[in-house]
Amino acid sequence: MPLKALDNHLINPGSKPELRGITRFLLEFLYFGIKEARSCLFVALFFSAVFMVPRAGLFGIPRYDVLLAIALVIQFWMVRSKLETLDELKAICLFHAIGFALEVFKTSSGIKSWAYPDFAYTKLFGVPLFSGFMYAAVGSYIIQAWRLFDLRIRHHPPYWMAILIALLIYANFFTHHFIGDYRWYIAACALGLYARAHVVFRSYDRERNMPLLLSFVLIGFFIWLAENISTFFGIWKYPNQLGAWSTVHIGKWSSWSLLVIMTFTIVANLKHIRQRIHVPK
Repeated sequence: MPLKALDNHLINPGSKPELRGITRFLLEFLYFGIKEARSCLFVALFFSAVFMVPRAGLFGIPRYDVLLAIALVIQFWMVRSKLETLDELKAICLFHAIGFALEVFKTSSGIKSWAYPDFAYTKLFGVPLFSGFMYAAVGSYIIQAWRLFDLRIRHHPPYWMAILIALLIYANFFTHHFIGDYRWYIAACALGLYARAHVVFRSYDRERNMPLLLSFVLIGFFIWLAENISTFFGIWKYPNQLGAWSTVHIGKWSSWSLLVIMTFTIVANLKHIRQRIHVPK
């Protein structure tokens, strides 16, 4: 089944026989798993390339350059196949720019939170251009899941407050090197802001819901796992991994969860703005 046809079926499965008990649970669980896997399409393809492209590169082309080319090809294919709209691609580019700016700062002299040790033609300010797609991958997952699960947010906080928290999260990634790390204060504010918020989703034919904060933490955890795998394969390295690989500090889980909140806020606001534009006057 072509992926676009699969998308249409997942969003609207057609006739839905009445199911109960374990049969309903298994079918909903199956649809949930398929939708999750489909939402991770860009993530899966991109990170498969990250893990499979040898450190020496391919055909004389450095690894980081190959990864950039693969990421661009995946994005082109997804838009061409109508698996991603042009508006969604614009959002992906925004995430890439935000992530790349953070990478440049974190790898700059005097900071050196981590490093990209290999040579590449497509490095800018010492950072390979493909790196922004690692942040864009998070945005891609949220965008795809929003559509496939027909997400709605119940008790979403005021948008200006959500934007303020997102800005503070992003700013803290930079400023904590100079004025202290305030992530836990910001996290406490986010906890209060989103305490009542629930994400409503549909795996099959019934709406389910879960606390929005729980989804942030779960997504952050899986990103932390992916980061461990990436550093194991030497895509980038933290200072404590230069001699020998070690597990990424568990504290990074909190950083990734906060980044998920920031990414979610961008997607939610873009959809909110789009909805307001298309509301009849």
